[in-house]
Amino acid sequence: MTSSGPRTPGSAALVRMVAAREVSSRLRDKNFIVSSVVILVLLLGMMGFQVAVSGGDEPSRLAVVADDGRLGPALEAQGEAVGVDVEVVDVPDEAAARAAVEAEEVQAALVDGTGPAPELVLADRDPALEAVVGGAVSGLAVSDRLLEAGVDLQSLPEVAVSPIGGEEGDGQQVVVAIIGVVLLYGLLILFAQFVAQGVVEEKASRVVELLLATMRPWQLLAGKILGLGLLGLGQIVVIAVVGVTGALALDLVDVPGELIGTVASVVAWFVLGYAFYACVFAVAASLVSRQEDLGSVLAPASMVLVLGFFVALQAAGDPDGTLATVTSFVPGLSPLVMPVRQAAGEVTGGEVALAVVLMLVTIALAVRLGGRVYSGALLRTSGKTKLREALRAERG
Repeated sequence: MTSSGPRTPGSAALVRMVAAREVSSRLRDKNFIVSSVVILVLLLGMMGFQVAVSGGDEPSRLAVVADDGRLGPALEAQGEAVGVDVEVVDVPDEAAARAAVEAEEVQAALVDGTGPAPELVLADRDPALEAVVGGAVSGLAVSDRLLEAGVDLQSLPEVAVSPIGGEEGDGQQVVVAIIGVVLLYGLLILFAQFVAQGVVEEKASRVVELLLATMRPWQLLAGKILGLGLLGLGQIVVIAVVGVTGALALDLVDVPGELIGTVASVVAWFVLGYAFYACVFAVAASLVSRQEDLGSVLAPASMVLVLGFFVALQAAGDPDGTLATVTSFVPGLSPLVMPVRQAAGEVTGGEVALAVVLMLVTIALAVRLGGRVYSGALLRTSGKTKLREALRAERG
């Protein structure tokens, strides 16, 4: 009976092993923990500030004497039309109305609003509130005169409103997309640098020589990208859940369905952006052996990220402009620009699909070429390695 030796782990097992090692080491890293906490604190602080700012606009309290059931709704509707929040308070008589104004329980009181001589009593002059009351009282008076003249008000046409510039929900989605892109930019930089720093640390400590004795370079690269990618995806999902839950709980948005769709779009583009930049940063890091040299080789890819970030901010104001339109299809820039254009409603499903396909093709090419460079440069631990030398070493 023959006994077989220990089975050699397959490629999938080796990739999973490297990925688990990367996740475990980063979860023990204080910098990662601190950065995660800081991001969540900043997000919650931003929402708290928004609540504090919006909570400062208290409604104008307006006392109404002997409302017949029409005046209160007319005042509130007129206030909504001109952007003034009006809260109508019913009082029994004129004395009670004046007393409420003097006690500063209300900002104003309307006496005899539907009668022949309406009077507005104010604690202080308020042109906006005066305009609301004047418009509501005049509107009711005109309606009464028309009814007395026998005009059928039910037959009057209603005006259909068709906004060209988009609805309020689009503006909220763009704001959410901008916040998401800011987080996306920061996390792409953070996790791509984690990959790069890990490559240089392994080269400097010669740990990579031990690793490559049991696995191929592409398996090591894939494990690093997969492990940190899952960690980054988990972090951005947690941030997204906290952000969406907080925004809905604090009533900061009016369109929860579109909000969730925008957040999901940002998360999906993070996956594509990370896959590309993690590969590029890892390959660039394999060309050097010291942390001091890392900045110089990462600068080109970092500049592309910075460019995409600023173009995304510009796209928020002009989502259908030439710059935003073109860059939303450029691989490397599209993960930052396209979510903003999607939130603004300026792209079709076909355009999004094209941008995704272009990004996937670019990722495949980056992995193929990057794997060759990574393989040829990983064991060269003296100084900087040129790209041509790494490719020549890989072919050898």
